[in-house]
Amino acid sequence: MNITQALGDARDSLRRVRNSPEMMRTFPPGWMRAIGFEYATIVGLTIGLPLSKGRIRTEGDLIVLTGLPKWAFKRGGTTVGRVYLTRSNDGPDVIKHEQVHLEQWRKYGFWFPLLYALAGPDPLTNRFEIEAGLEDGGYLPKKKRAPARRPRTQSATATFETEEPAE
Repeated sequence: MNITQALGDARDSLRRVRNSPEMMRTFPPGWMRAIGFEYATIVGLTIGLPLSKGRIRTEGDLIVLTGLPKWAFKRGGTTVGRVYLTRSNDGPDVIKHEQVHLEQWRKYGFWFPLLYALAGPDPLTNRFEIEAGLEDGGYLPKKKRAPARRPRTQSATATFETEEPAE
């Protein structure tokens, strides 16, 4: 087997894993996921803490570091393990979106960056961005909710009763 065949076989194997819901549920093994998730969190903190010039807080399991330079991440921010790195993109909807990425890191560990890359650069077709919520992530405009209908009340027009003349 030459190198081209080996690379082709590896690519085919990764496609099977990526496209198989059953494989994605059991891949990688649990201990590998946990180590990868914790290691990614350490990397996120190691990169983010020295660069963060803004507020640092937690939202559930998510550690939010703000005030980072724009070159530190793509788009509005990035989650590495349980650490969300951003300049100022930290509204409630975005945090909800990034908490889903935290769970994806927890689920796939070391493999998450590779699987994310294989899912493609376009957030509108990337399965991980779709799962996290395109609207919450700011990739699509929020759908406007129809206003709640108020129950109909009596007519606003006034009715006047006239007194009949006494006889």
